[in-house]
Amino acid sequence: MNLIYQLGIRIYRLAAWLAAPVNPKARFWHQGQKSVFPYLKSKSIGKQPLIWVHCASLGEFEQGRPLIEAIKKQHQGYQILLTFFSPSGYEIRKNYEVADFICYLPADTPANARRFINLVQPEKVFFIKYEFWKNYLHELSRQKIPLYLVSAIFRPEQLFFQKGFRARWYRNILQGVEHFFVQNQQSANLLASIGFSNYTVTGDTRFDRVAEIAANRKELPQIAAFKGDAKLIVAGSSWQPDEEILAEYLKTNKTVKMIIAPHEVKEVNVKRLLALLPEKAARYSSAADQLTDSRILIIDSIGILSSIYRYADVAYIGGGFGVGIHNTLEAAIYNIPVLFGPNYLKFQEAVELVNRKLAFPVKNANELTAQLDQLIRQDELRAGISVGCRQFMSENIGATQLVLEKVFNN
Repeated sequence: MNLIYQLGIRIYRLAAWLAAPVNPKARFWHQGQKSVFPYLKSKSIGKQPLIWVHCASLGEFEQGRPLIEAIKKQHQGYQILLTFFSPSGYEIRKNYEVADFICYLPADTPANARRFINLVQPEKVFFIKYEFWKNYLHELSRQKIPLYLVSAIFRPEQLFFQKGFRARWYRNILQGVEHFFVQNQQSANLLASIGFSNYTVTGDTRFDRVAEIAANRKELPQIAAFKGDAKLIVAGSSWQPDEEILAEYLKTNKTVKMIIAPHEVKEVNVKRLLALLPEKAARYSSAADQLTDSRILIIDSIGILSSIYRYADVAYIGGGFGVGIHNTLEAAIYNIPVLFGPNYLKFQEAVELVNRKLAFPVKNANELTAQLDQLIRQDELRAGISVGCRQFMSENIGATQLVLEKVFNN
């Protein structure tokens, strides 16, 4: 099994090298891999005690960010090394000012793991959510460097909890984790079922992050002017299947206003979206003062969606007709009902919002229309959801501090 794993890592590296000339993501990853060790050697790494935080991609970074920033505030003697596996995380956050060093994680070979850890010599290591790189975990364990898994979440269908040789091999990887900080009791129970007791239920550090974002939200007078006295639906991080059912809803309800912030803001995608909609829509980048003349607004820039949600009466989160929904908490922090497509079950916070009847999955345009109409028309229903969201958020904020208290024995 170990041989198959090592071979798989090498095949992945080869595939990225072959795809690099035609695939931008593969090219970024391949180039980033080559630059890691020269980058680290050029820095004054090792001059101070160092903490290494690893995030697979951008979503995990948002979970790790509160931890990084809390460490910097409460334990200022440490430098922070931040690594990413995915180009979509690294390329967007490579200039993150709080971390002292930022690079890709070298591919998980035994030689890379030894070389990397010997070079950076971390005192403590945090992997975010679900990264299980066998050779890194083994080398950290061999050197007695503690690794903490933060905001971890486990599901019964994962291989760790199955029977057979492969499952036992994967379970053995988990032996390299010093402590599991898990999001929910189910994850704790699953770890206990395979013999682990080194866990604490802390919740998800993303709650801390969205609370901070909301506290520092931007004032957007143009959005306030666009909303006026109308009921406003904000659709965030939308993909084409989401936009198709939203367009159908706009045909049936002529009174609401809608803001759509597509996941992809390239010009070709924005033009496709404009052509799909049932009436002319304004674009945020060029609307200026005529926003009040439009019923639909397209956000064709990045960085303001989390502040836009504060103006919404109802939010729709995209991605649920594809690989999975985007961040529901950015909207729920403003105590509003949230809708999304059917692919949400891998996201614990979304499942809990649905269980509490604060969020509503929809399978098609008819379900979306029925649910939106009910939420828009019933002020008392939205008021009750607002109270529930406020309670839900207050119950979950604070995971970051629980982690720090356990790790640093505060």
